[in-house]
Amino acid sequence: MTQFDDIQVLFVAGFGPIVKDIKKSKAFYADILELPLKALAQNNHYFLTEQDALSGVKHFALWSLSDVAECCFSASEWPQDLPVPQAWIDFEVADLKIATQKLLNKGFHLFIANREEPWGQNVTRLLSPEGLLVGLTITPWLRDLKTAQATQDFE
Repeated sequence: MTQFDDIQVLFVAGFGPIVKDIKKSKAFYADILELPLKALAQNNHYFLTEQDALSGVKHFALWSLSDVAECCFSASEWPQDLPVPQAWIDFEVADLKIATQKLLNKGFHLFIANREEPWGQNVTRLLSPEGLLVGLTITPWLRDLKTAQATQDFE
């Protein structure tokens, strides 16, 4: 069995803007661009497309800055000493433990390190050099048989 110590990105799991005014953003993306956005049942500040409802996209969502701050820092506001991210992107990886350790070894400051979220996704989060909120993830419901096979091939 071959051991890989590199980050193996499998696909883009999701992306979208981080919004300060959810009403204005929803009006733009849903009403003007006519994206098929729906409010998440448990959070009316999080609007998303159903999986594959938008061709070529697994998950697109408007994520409020206050919810991002809560997710990353358990606080209602983004820390003033950090750049405010304008968007988020999640990359599905073969092995989150290896990916997280590589980021730590390279000196990156991680907001979340290999945490299981209440909705079943495992995630590591950090800011990219451009100021994007980047997630490295294991998202079970986005993985199909092909992805599962590719993951096994990395092991």
